[in-house]
Amino acid sequence: MQIPRDAVLLRIFIGESERSNHKPLYEAIVLKARELQLGGATVLRGPMGFGRSSHLHSAKILRLSEDLPMVIEIVDGQAKIDAFLPVLDKMMGSGLITVEKVQVLQYGDGKNKT
Repeated sequence: MQIPRDAVLLRIFIGESERSNHKPLYEAIVLKARELQLGGATVLRGPMGFGRSSHLHSAKILRLSEDLPMVIEIVDGQAKIDAFLPVLDKMMGSGLITVEKVQVLQYGDGKNKT
């Protein structure tokens, strides 16, 4: 699989407690992206954050949150990301979705070719 040099980064911000069909939403999004053969996806768990409601979510020891911020990043060509957006829209309840143009400098296993 190849990703074009001029690609798109899809970034999805959700809460850890968000669900889709009885499974974590972040997991459902990554599995759907893999099923649709997008270039790759990464889930990042944030130790602290807030969103539209300004409610603070934190992983501090005395205030353990069960709804920490999650960020899913998916990189692929514009057409594949555009095709994924309606699928994503059906899965999401709340959250933030951003798209930005990126240049892919390397995509692969990183092994030396010497």
